[in-house]
This record gives sequence, C-alpha cells and structure tokens, in this order.
Amino acid sequence: MKILVIGSKGFIGSHLVKFFTEKGYETWQCDVVVDYVQPNYFLVDATNANFQEIFEVEQFNVCVNCSGAASVPDSIVHPLRDYTLNTSNVFNILNAINKHNPRCKFINLSSAAVYGNPSELPIKENAEVNPISPYGKHKLMSEMICDEFYQVFGVKTCSVRIFSAYGNGLRKQLFWDLHKKLLGTDSISLFGSGNETRDFIHVDDIVQVIELIIENSKFEGDVINVANGEEVSVKDAVNKFVGELGWSGEITFTGNERVGDPNNWCADISKIKGMGYKQTVTLSNGLNKYIKWLKENN
Repeated sequence: MKILVIGSKGFIGSHLVKFFTEKGYETWQCDVVVDYVQPNYFLVDATNANFQEIFEVEQFNVCVNCSGAASVPDSIVHPLRDYTLNTSNVFNILNAINKHNPRCKFINLSSAAVYGNPSELPIKENAEVNPISPYGKHKLMSEMICDEFYQVFGVKTCSVRIFSAYGNGLRKQLFWDLHKKLLGTDSISLFGSGNETRDFIHVDDIVQVIELIIENSKFEGDVINVANGEEVSVKDAVNKFVGELGWSGEITFTGNERVGDPNNWCADISKIKGMGYKQTVTLSNGLNKYIKWLKENN
C-alpha cells in the first residue's frame, strides 16, 4: 500500500509516518517544512499550497490529511488563517485527487470541536453538530467538503473526529501548558472550574485507529469518533499529571471560561470498537511517556 501523509512534520502526522513506515507501507510525506534529505517528500507553500502536482506525478492508495491549524484561541484571533488551513486546503487536496488520482482514499483529521456543547453523553456521530468556535466551524465545513466530493464525484472520503489528543511531541494544549506553568513556581491558576470533562486519547492509539479505518471504513463520506469513551474531569487530569511529575504545589481554578471551549465531552466509540480498536495506552501511562519526553527535550 502506498500512503501519502500531508502534514507529516506535525504532531499526529509525524507519528503516522513512523507507524506506517515500521508497518512496511510505502510512505510518502508532504509538509511546509524544508527537508533536503528526506526521500519521498513533497514541499508545499505554506501560504498558497498547490497539491495538483503531487497527484499528477504519483498515485496513492490512501491520503491522510494531518495538516491544518489546531488551536481554538488562535482561530478566534486569526479566523481567515484557520479557514484557509482547515477548510480551503481540504477542498484543494480533494480537487487534486478527483482530477488526478480518483481511486485514492482520503482521510481528513477533523475534531470533536464540531459538536460544541453536546446535549447528551456519550456523543454519537449522528448527534447534532453545533460548533462554538471558528476552529470547530471550519472543521465542520471540511467534513461537508469531504461528503460533497463523495456524493458528487465519487471520491472515497472519511472524516475522523478526534477528541482530546495528547502524547510525545505535542507542544500545546493542557499538559504542555501545565508543564510550562509549573516551572519555578509552587502555585498555578487555570481557566474554568476544573469540572469540565474531556475524552483523552494518546497519539499511539490514534495511529492505530487510523490504520483500522483504512482497513474497515466504507469511505462513503463517513464520520468516525476517535477517543476512548472515557469522561475525565480536567481537575482529575491535572492532578494526575502533576502527581506523575512529582510536583506538590497549589492549583486553583479561576472559574472563568475560555471562549470556544466546550464543557463536557465523552465519545461513543462503537464504530472503532467494531473495527477492533482496543486502548493500548492508559492516561497514566501516556502521561508518564509525555513527562519523560518533556524532560528529555526541555
């Protein structure tokens, strides 16, 4: 199998490249980062990516799009950039696939942000979508584009709604921010009440799910939750992280909500369980891995 990973230098993309390569797949990469030594690598312009040439010169069985912006706060400050990276580029990729490589299966990394604040938990894929941030809205638009290219042009597409991803190499979001705040202090203050909940999934399990989706999805404009189906409060996650780190200071919550942040998440993961998914990295083990990586890289 010949696989193209777009956004191959990013957090999930880099783990996918390593995973696919170790599995023996012919793995090609694409990103905006200059790399003069990496074989099977396409460089695209960060401000005006042109994907036509990629699919003109090579034919792929699968394309996984891991590119785009992944920050709710930044999407509020820079909505056009977020739209370009998360929505417009998806159209451009699919347009190139439809024209030059129509048999290529396309997986787009979407987000649980499309749900906003769900009316009930666990969240099923057919639940009402009501994103509350530009990021969530743009991810939902990208899903609609994937469905458009399947329904109108017959391109095989699938959108995966990833919940709270974490793991080695992630330099943003809750655990990274915590690590930065903890340095040289014995007290920290965090947004929210701490009672907000998330459904965490380690990147090692995300790449496992993506392979299962390649093998099992119908690629009919599907949408699939990627999570562990476990509701964990932010307060419990924070306490677990600082406990694994060995930090014993004081943690307080301001009670102030951040614009665009949902209150409670827990996914229904019946679809990926039906494909054979089994969690391999618990939150405790995953945080231990992440802390080890933080110490080695900072």
